[in-house]
Amino acid sequence: MFEQTFKNIDDILHKDAGCGSELDYVEQTSWVLFLKYLDDLEKDKQTAAELSGKSYKKIIDEQFQWNTWAAPKIKRKITSKNGAER
Repeated sequence: MFEQTFKNIDDILHKDAGCGSELDYVEQTSWVLFLKYLDDLEKDKQTAAELSGKSYKKIIDEQFQWNTWAAPKIKRKITSKNGAER
């Protein structure tokens, strides 16, 4: 399960210019995994609060939450530098 996830992350980062080996992007991989962990922790705390009848305010602003930038559920228009939409 995690092995394929790591491989997918490695494949994406390896395609970036200047990445010759895994050591070139280990910091980025670690950071992405930390952000995913933090998002999951926030979800767990929110669920626990809801089950106990309490409210929970997330510490990560919505624009920085995992589901907003890493795994969006909606299609967004992407405009390139020359103004073309994809």
